[in-house]
Amino acid sequence: MHTETTSSNYQFDLLKVGVSSEGIAHVEINRPSALNAFSTQIWRELAQCFTRFKSDGSVRCVVLSGAGRMFTAGLDLKEAQTGPLGKPHEEGVDVARRGYYHRLYILEFQDAISTIERCDKPVIAVVHGACLGIGIDIISACDIRIATEDAYFMVKEVDIGMAADVGTLQRLPKVVGNDSWVRDACLTARKISSKEALFVGLVSRVLSAKREAMESAFDTASLIASKSPVAIVSTKHLLNYSRDHTVQEGLEYTAAWNALAHNSHDMALAVLSSLKKQKARFPNL
Repeated sequence: MHTETTSSNYQFDLLKVGVSSEGIAHVEINRPSALNAFSTQIWRELAQCFTRFKSDGSVRCVVLSGAGRMFTAGLDLKEAQTGPLGKPHEEGVDVARRGYYHRLYILEFQDAISTIERCDKPVIAVVHGACLGIGIDIISACDIRIATEDAYFMVKEVDIGMAADVGTLQRLPKVVGNDSWVRDACLTARKISSKEALFVGLVSRVLSAKREAMESAFDTASLIASKSPVAIVSTKHLLNYSRDHTVQEGLEYTAAWNALAHNSHDMALAVLSSLKKQKARFPNL
């Protein structure tokens, strides 16, 4: 059974974070009264949390889920009306000057979501109920996606008069690998069932309910956490690098990376344990 303890390093207002003794962190988007809609505070807390995970050697894998009825209803539109996206042109300030700072805001938002991808610890997203708008940006930055039968997905940005701008249009085509389907989903903002998401490869598996999906996620996380942390972070890092580069560039970078990573004691421990048919226990990163 998965048990978690809270840590003073991971105290947030809108995220609930626990870390188990085996190094599995559970991040729960915890704003159920607002259907986990993303305010500026949530995405900034998300960035802080995953930035800390990257340098926390005791964390080996992360499970990301949402509290309440759904994963997330997307962007908090009420806050957006008064925030940088909704502010009217200030009198006397030209478009170029206003646009300069608006761009910085978007870049900060993008960077916050990218911390999930840059965190070398694998991240497993569990989606139940609705996953709208920014929810797609977030799960596209995760490594593994698990859904419930009642889960559904919508790239909603065109319905609020904008193009998705914090990761969906960049990552989703690489996650799914079907350009026609991605354009269909992004241009229509239509509702995508968990069955369709599984068919196109957006998620790896679909479970009957949230409890079963969470159990599946923690089982996978536990298996990942049992491996050499050097091997795991290296694999995620190299997969991300190779996705964005040519095969030859990926091979050359892997050779340079592994020239260092192969010096880990984990390799000898893994080989010896395999020969003895024993379970290896690897030290934290």
